[in-house]
Amino acid sequence: MLKSNKIAAAISVYGKVQGVGFRFYANKKAKELNICGHVANKPNGTVYIEAEGAKSDLDSFIDWCSIGPQWAKVTRVEIQHVPPLNYLIFIIK
Repeated sequence: MLKSNKIAAAISVYGKVQGVGFRFYANKKAKELNICGHVANKPNGTVYIEAEGAKSDLDSFIDWCSIGPQWAKVTRVEIQHVPPLNYLIFIIK
């Protein structure tokens, strides 16, 4: 994939999203969709993700984030489009 084809987003996920495997499953889904970046728990109880990839893959990843794993209860997802940082892999922080 050419770097110029990548788009990126900063994603904040709200609700019951910590302690439910959200980061683990986000990492798994990102790898399935060829998304690069990272996922982390934040002190305010949200999950924060920086993700980049092809538009269709990133759209699918964002759709997944609005649901999360089966134990999560996502109440809101905030998306901010940002310039790609050319991550090479996806990691859990």
